[in-house]
Amino acid sequence: MKLRFFILHSTFFTLHSSFFISMLMLLAACGHPAVPTDYTSVDKTPFIQPDYTEVTVPGNICPTNFSVKEGTREVVARLTAGKVSYTYGDENNIIMDENEWTELRDAAKGGSIKVEVFAKKDGAWQAFKPFNIYVAEEDIDPWISYRNIQPSYVAYEKLAIRQRNLTNFDESDIYNNLGVQTEADGQCINCHSYQNYHTSNMLFHMRQSYGGTMIVHDGQLKKIDLKTDSTISAGVYPSWHPTLNVIAFSTNSTGQSFHTKDLAKIEVQDTKSDLILYDVETDEVFNVENDSNELEVFPCWSADGKTLYYCSAHFEYYNDSIAKETEMIQRYKEVKYSLYAKPFDMKTRRFGPSEKIYDAAAEGKSATLPRVSPDGKYLVFAVGEFGCFHVWHKDADIYLMNLATRQTRKLEGINSKESESYPSFSSNGRWLMTASRRDDGNYTRPYISYFDKKGVCHKAFEVPQRDPNFYTFFLRSYNRPEFMVEPVGVSLKTFVSKAKEDAKKAKFVSRK
Repeated sequence: MKLRFFILHSTFFTLHSSFFISMLMLLAACGHPAVPTDYTSVDKTPFIQPDYTEVTVPGNICPTNFSVKEGTREVVARLTAGKVSYTYGDENNIIMDENEWTELRDAAKGGSIKVEVFAKKDGAWQAFKPFNIYVAEEDIDPWISYRNIQPSYVAYEKLAIRQRNLTNFDESDIYNNLGVQTEADGQCINCHSYQNYHTSNMLFHMRQSYGGTMIVHDGQLKKIDLKTDSTISAGVYPSWHPTLNVIAFSTNSTGQSFHTKDLAKIEVQDTKSDLILYDVETDEVFNVENDSNELEVFPCWSADGKTLYYCSAHFEYYNDSIAKETEMIQRYKEVKYSLYAKPFDMKTRRFGPSEKIYDAAAEGKSATLPRVSPDGKYLVFAVGEFGCFHVWHKDADIYLMNLATRQTRKLEGINSKESESYPSFSSNGRWLMTASRRDDGNYTRPYISYFDKKGVCHKAFEVPQRDPNFYTFFLRSYNRPEFMVEPVGVSLKTFVSKAKEDAKKAKFVSRK
C-alpha cells in the first residue's frame, strides 16, 4: 500500500517537498528479503524500467532504482560487487538504500555490479539471466538543470526551471513563473545557460509578462532587455564565452504551426534569425551575422574560446504577395541547416570570416544544437531531415564530429527510434546528456551516456529517480538539460523579486 502514494508524489510543485513520502520510500528500501533457493532459470534478462541493463554509470551516481515488468508483484533482486552484496524487493520495485548503494557502487568502480532478479509467478520462483551495471572510474557533474514544461505548446502557468543533484535525489526550483504570474498575462521562461558549468555566471530568459533576460554576473543579479531597434528580437539560445564576459545569442522571429495530417503535429520555425554578441559588463550588443538570406542560430563557443560554432540555413523568400510567416509554413521542409565555424580574436573581440564545416543541407539533412567537448576534440549536434527544432522530429539523432579530421558519424549508444535533441557534455567530457523521447514518443526525458576516451558512446540510461515509476506519472517534459558543477546560488525569492522590476535596456553598437 505504501508505494501507491508515489503516484501523488509526481504532482509538480510538491515533487520533493513531502518528508512523509520520503520516509515511506526509505522504509520500503530498508528490508532485505531472502533470495529464493528453489527456482527455475529463465534464459533472458528481466524487462525492467528504467532500463539499467548493461549500462555504464558514473562513479558518484545515485541509486539506479528500477521496477520489474514481468507480470508479477513479488520480486527479489540481489546486487553484488566484490564482497559487498545486498538484496531488495518491495512488490515489483527494487528500491535501494542510498548508503548501501554507495557501498556497492564504490566496490564496483572500474568494474561492475552483478544484478540477479528473481520473480514469483503462479506460485513458483523464476531466476532471470543476470545483468551488469558497470561503474566508471570517472564521476559526473553533481548537478543538472532543465525546464519542466507541459506539452500544451501555449500554456505557461506551471513552468519551471529546476535543478537536480545526481548524487542523490535532491531537486528544487531555480525559478518558476507561479511566483510571478498566474493565468492572465502568462510568462514563458527558457534557455538557462552557464559559463563553464559554474552558476556564478548564468542566465535565463523571460518572455511576455515581465519579459527580460535574467543575468547573474559574479553572483550579482540584473535584468536586461536585449531587444534593440537594430535587432530582430531579444537574445535567444545563449552561449557564454568560457573565459570572457561576453555572450553569443541568436535573435529570432519564431512561430509555430500545427498539422492535422502529419504524424508530427507541431512544427517550430524561424522566419528570420541573426547572431549577436552581448557584453555583460557594458550592456552593449553587436551584430555577428545578419545576412537576410541566412537563418543563423544556435551559437556555441569552443572550449578555448577562439571559435564560435553555429548553424545556418540558406533560405530566400520569393513570394512577395504573402507574408513571410505564411510562406515559411508552406516551405518549412526546405529549411536545412549546416554547421559553421567563425574565428574569434579574444583581445579585440572581433570575428573572422565563417567557414562551413559540415554541409548537412547537401546531404538532405539539417544540423542543429552544436556543443563542443571540454577537451576541444569533438563536436556533437542533432541531425534531422529539416528545420531547427528537432525535439519534434522522430527521425532526429545525435551526431559526432572529430574536429581534427572533420569526420562525422551518427553516435551509437545514445540514439533511439524516437527524437534525440539538446546534446551536452559534462565538464570532464566523459558523459553526454540528451533530451530523449524514447520512453513514449511524447515526453522528453534526460538520458545520459558514458563517452569513453576512444570516442565511443555507451548505452544511454535515464536519470534515476527515487521512485522507479516516477516517469510514468510525471506528465511534463524535460527541456534543455544542462550540466552544472554546483547548484544555483541565487535564491528563488531573489529571482522572483528581480523579475517584477523593469529591465535595463541594452545598447546596440554598430561595428564596421
